[in-house]
Amino acid sequence: MRPLQQLIDAKPATVSVEPEDTVLQALTLLAQFDIGALLVLDQGRLVGIFSERDYARKVILKGKASKDTLVREVMSDKVSCVTPAQTVEECMALMTERRIRHLPVLGPQSEVLGIISIGDLVKEMISHQKFTIEQLVHYIQN
Repeated sequence: MRPLQQLIDAKPATVSVEPEDTVLQALTLLAQFDIGALLVLDQGRLVGIFSERDYARKVILKGKASKDTLVREVMSDKVSCVTPAQTVEECMALMTERRIRHLPVLGPQSEVLGIISIGDLVKEMISHQKFTIEQLVHYIQN
């Protein structure tokens, strides 16, 4: 399987919001980029993550208005992160254990390198398995 760094490098630029942005602004970005979560950055430093799940549970179910609620009020501030040195399998295990769908990837100085989703990891695992199957078929046929 490809290293996590290669997965991050192959993705488009990470989309983020600031804690003082409104939930409506965050939702607009989620829809515009067809993604499920945004990193919340304060002066370039990761301070949280805002996801569709946060919106559903902390805004809609509590009767709050998206245009009046700030991201900082509903974001998840206890964020599990990984480094580019970690494997796809380690990331999958962490996501499964913590019941999360997105992991920020941080560099050596805690700088944000990107974000990976469960979908990114599943796609990589399927690609790897497909390659392995093709190699085995080729081996058996020759």
